[in-house]
Amino acid sequence: MTTLWTASEAITATGGVGPGGWSAVGVSIDSRSLKPGELFVALRGPRHDGHDFVTSAFARGAAAAMVDRDLVADPRPGPLLRVGDTLAGLGALAAAARARSRARIVGVTGSVGKTGTKEALRLALASEAPAFAAAGSLNNHWGVPLSLARLPPDAAFGVFELGMNHAGEIAGLTRLVRPHIALITTVEPAHLGYFDSVAAIADAKAEIFLGLEPQGAAVLNHDNPFFERLAAAARAAGAGSIISFGANPAATVRLAGCTLEPEGSAVEAVLGDKRLRFRLNLPGRHWVMNALGVLGVCVALGCDLERAATALAALEPLPGRGRRHRLPWRGGRLGLIDESYNASPAAMAAAIAVLGAATLEPGGRRVAVLGDMLELGDGAAEFHRALAEPLRAARVDRVFLVGEAMAALFEALPPEQRGGLWPSVEAAIPELSRFLHPGDVVTVKGSYGVRMRRIVEQLLAESAKFET
Repeated sequence: MTTLWTASEAITATGGVGPGGWSAVGVSIDSRSLKPGELFVALRGPRHDGHDFVTSAFARGAAAAMVDRDLVADPRPGPLLRVGDTLAGLGALAAAARARSRARIVGVTGSVGKTGTKEALRLALASEAPAFAAAGSLNNHWGVPLSLARLPPDAAFGVFELGMNHAGEIAGLTRLVRPHIALITTVEPAHLGYFDSVAAIADAKAEIFLGLEPQGAAVLNHDNPFFERLAAAARAAGAGSIISFGANPAATVRLAGCTLEPEGSAVEAVLGDKRLRFRLNLPGRHWVMNALGVLGVCVALGCDLERAATALAALEPLPGRGRRHRLPWRGGRLGLIDESYNASPAAMAAAIAVLGAATLEPGGRRVAVLGDMLELGDGAAEFHRALAEPLRAARVDRVFLVGEAMAALFEALPPEQRGGLWPSVEAAIPELSRFLHPGDVVTVKGSYGVRMRRIVEQLLAESAKFET
């Protein structure tokens, strides 16, 4: 495997001390998922201290470990890079990776669609040249420096996701990433419990422009009500160009038409005098908008647009973000759409619309299993209650609800749609399992803290009993 960091490079980058002679093919902060040859960084978390797992990391084949204190059990299990603070050391490693890279860097943020858009960018840009993108949803004060520290020196493109739930968080992350292109997917009422208004959320997202490289480009959703506010912030931060996307006639990448199908979409986009037709094998208008944002980035980077658009056909849904399963179920098949990773009002409405477009077998029903949307502040009850309309429009037959905030939606639903309201996923699972029958299509969605993933896991486990 290709060496990512030598001992001398890591020592120089962090200002740490330690033996030479080792080299690392990657960087990890989790001893459980560490791969042989990686540098283990012993971070302190709210529940665990990575220093307690250094010996385990070496047992799994770590090349070296970055530490900031003596190890009690075994002081020399392998090469140790001693720094003043491991989180700062990881940040220094990230800064050095960014400084040595010649890649064109893309930063992605937004209220919804960040991770999916990041994965779409990985595909589109890789059709042009070697592209690196952060794994999963590594978008916080640990994940961003970890991702940057993993940036290969020979990458032509790097894509990084920047997340937040408080003002000021993105500012620090973007100054580390220093993107050439900053993409904001959209601004919606997510994490509203920490902000006075959605406009304040827009301002927090606009912090991404503070790290923009000189004359960099901002790629913005022209259909969003905060487009002009974001564009003004980008210009004030020194952006050299604003590229927009959406159905708005003034958009740089304009949606000319799309056919939304149960399993995907046929999309037509216009860029000046150029017309692109391409396919997405993911259903939902939100994926169409994400794809237009990806093309906006490709415009800014001067990529071959037809090749990039064609590459998007290979995009697949991630676990918890629209992944589909066809499960054996009591002599037939059950359709499961896993949207369990997280939720906001906009993301919830999009998932419900996808359920509404799903093709049903004879006798099948559309079933929504929805958990609380967290961090919505004083408007939480109204945001939950408002989901009754998209559920009606999507012709959802039965709605199962989990969490205290979902009581507002339960009361807003007509009696025939009410499947039940439970305080926890564990309480909801038995009744849901009894209710579902072959031919049904069920969508599971809720905020991460509600643990809706447990319902998906249970349905997957239960379906295994019906395999023949």
